[in-house]
Amino acid sequence: MALGKYTRVDNRRSSSSYWSTVTIVLFVGLCLIGVWMMTSSSVVPVQNADEPAQEKKTEAKQEVVETNNESNTQQFEDNQGDLPEDATKGDGAVSLAQSQKTDNTQENEENKSDTQTENGDNKTDDGDSKNGDGGSDSETGETNTTSEGNSEGQGNSEENSNDKKSESDESENKSESDEKENNSDSDDGGNKSDLDESEKKSEENPGETKDGEKTDGEIEEKVDQSDNKESEKSSDDKKEADKVKNQNEVFPSGAQSELLNETTTQNGAWSTQAAESKNEKEAQLSKQKSEYNWKLCNVTAGSDYIPCLDNLQAIRSLRSTKHYEHRERHCPEEPPTCLVPLPEGYKRSIEWPKSREKIWYYNVPHTKLAQVKGHQNWVKVTGEYLTFPGGGTQFKHGALHYIDFIQESVPDIAWGKQTRVILDVGCGVASFGGYLFDRDVLAMSFAPKDEHEAQTQFALERGIPAISAVMGTQRLPFPGRVFDAVHCARCRVPWHIEGGKLLLELNRVLRPGGFFVWSATPVYQKLAEDVEIWNAMSELTKAICWELVSKTKDTVNGVGVALFRKPTSNECYEKRSQQEPAICAQSDDPNAAWNVPLQACMHKVPVESSERGSQWPEQWPARAEKTPYWLLSSQVGVYGKSAPEDFKADYEHWKRVVSKSYLSGMGIDWSSVRNVMDMRAVYGGFGAALKDINVWVMNVVAIDSADTLPIIYERGLFGIYHDWCESFNTYPRTYDLLHADHLFSKIKKSCNLVAVVAEVDRILRPEGKLIVRDDVDTINELESMIRSMQWEVRMTYLKDKEGLLYVQKSMWRPKESETVKYAIA
Repeated sequence: MALGKYTRVDNRRSSSSYWSTVTIVLFVGLCLIGVWMMTSSSVVPVQNADEPAQEKKTEAKQEVVETNNESNTQQFEDNQGDLPEDATKGDGAVSLAQSQKTDNTQENEENKSDTQTENGDNKTDDGDSKNGDGGSDSETGETNTTSEGNSEGQGNSEENSNDKKSESDESENKSESDEKENNSDSDDGGNKSDLDESEKKSEENPGETKDGEKTDGEIEEKVDQSDNKESEKSSDDKKEADKVKNQNEVFPSGAQSELLNETTTQNGAWSTQAAESKNEKEAQLSKQKSEYNWKLCNVTAGSDYIPCLDNLQAIRSLRSTKHYEHRERHCPEEPPTCLVPLPEGYKRSIEWPKSREKIWYYNVPHTKLAQVKGHQNWVKVTGEYLTFPGGGTQFKHGALHYIDFIQESVPDIAWGKQTRVILDVGCGVASFGGYLFDRDVLAMSFAPKDEHEAQTQFALERGIPAISAVMGTQRLPFPGRVFDAVHCARCRVPWHIEGGKLLLELNRVLRPGGFFVWSATPVYQKLAEDVEIWNAMSELTKAICWELVSKTKDTVNGVGVALFRKPTSNECYEKRSQQEPAICAQSDDPNAAWNVPLQACMHKVPVESSERGSQWPEQWPARAEKTPYWLLSSQVGVYGKSAPEDFKADYEHWKRVVSKSYLSGMGIDWSSVRNVMDMRAVYGGFGAALKDINVWVMNVVAIDSADTLPIIYERGLFGIYHDWCESFNTYPRTYDLLHADHLFSKIKKSCNLVAVVAEVDRILRPEGKLIVRDDVDTINELESMIRSMQWEVRMTYLKDKEGLLYVQKSMWRPKESETVKYAIA
């Protein structure tokens, strides 16, 4: 009885155990299916187009969701975003998951958040590794990370809800991950190979058929279905999410929560784009640095390098230097793209007007001129300064006394009113021009780069206008009939030789009625050589119809000054008994000045009332604003209007820009600005708008643009012709501010823009300013170059395809150098 009793108990327990096991397994299966359905929505954002392998494999094993493998194959061959067909499949599975989802919503929302956070992190990491080439590898890499994250997140969700995940699930997930890694080497052909591998895997698993049916009974089949669905979460999520969305209104809320989690994790939906953009900018910056690999110029001239004047290779090949050919321009075929080094100990320049009296010695570290001309009060070395007592060879006791003495001799010269713009030949350190500012006179001073070390560099460092040039074999780079006076104080120019060719060049640039002021030794000394030169000059000036207005001696300085005046009519020319020098051919243009050889002839004086040069300009300062009388309404201006209207509109434009923007709106400290260059001056409106502040403006008119330079002189300003494909005739570090209005977009069509920017760097002082107005493309290109030189970009403004760039040069110099062979002695 006991035995039988126990037998019944065992049978009962066995039967009860069987049904309990069935019940538990069913419950666990339903729970796992529900968990899978809930958590599957959390990976929608990271579903990738390169995940067909995982998706295909799970579909091949699951009979409840798929109807046949043929439809699965078609899905992978077509666009994976084509979900309407999928939405009609697997209704039973969706209903099962839906019923389970209702019982476990709160718990699964927490699990879903954890899963999404982890997946979001994986996605961010992978997103940064994408590249434009080899897309299959990088995309697959992202998919691999995401897939592993999904598997891990799923396991966590199941452990939190039931703690009953079987070892077979882990083994299955591991094998799927291994298979996913193997698939990373494939691209478009991955779909088909994934299907083959999944079919092969189902055949290798014991008790499982190709169609996913289990041979060990219904209970084992449902458990296996649950396991397969759990692993399927990472790949089939997009299709299943779409099906759930159609049948359950809870899903949109879940999706929104998912996006919020992604936002929290990744700082917004565009975080990946921002990271990619940052990487791209860094890549472009690196590319820019490689494109603009600046180096220092290794040249014999060192920190005083002027490319067109220091072409030693060209100078060595000259056949003759008799006419100062070696001091003229000899530009290299390829302009340098290197940067000129700074002198050791360089400091920010002293501000005007103190700079007129002293400059930093280490900015222009040359003492030879002080040794040779110190007794004439040109320049002296005083501690860490170079000081300028204001004297010169002909005015040892100061330039102002000398200037006033000239006006006392000839009151008609009327400094600052009648005479506004003058040319100072052989200027030395330009003290004459420096003190003419006190009389409202602009002096274009020039001297050659010769044995008198850096004389024009001294002038520019002092804040006085000057260029490096010589009276040699070619015309000066100025129009005809533009200077109100020309001055030569012992300038060492042999005016009288070779038919007076050099003096006739002064005659070309001197305005009819203008004065030639000559204070050389032949004027007042009685040495045989001086007397001979004076006699030759007297004959020459008479032959070209210059009138000797005054010849007086300054008792203070002990020098004599002779003033000659150019005629205002052709009457004298026609009455000459001998036509020497000859009148230039009618076809000879007096305004042609760029690389034009000198000729021993003179041009007739204009007599027509509408012709430039037939009348004297308005007195200063009225002439700065008044439209030149010779601009006719029948002429078309640069901007398309009639010439007078164009002139007025240009001036009004620049007055408005300067007053509302440059002087007040851009934060420029104008007390630190003295030497200014308008690199594309047109009518000189920019310079005219600055006439009331303590700056001077070098107006540059490009040789391939409209010849408006005579207009600039007519309004009491000065300027020069130049080709920006070549270097400018100035020393390095000589300008405080450069202004370029639509210049670079024009010259980059014919010039090497990198070389032009290197030239800008050469002539601009450290802490100097550059203002560029141009089209957007050019502004962006220039900004890249300028940033590569480590300049400070103060302002960039872009609007309607036009832009403004305001930058400040830094003290930075490259560490590497390159040897410029043609500039090595």
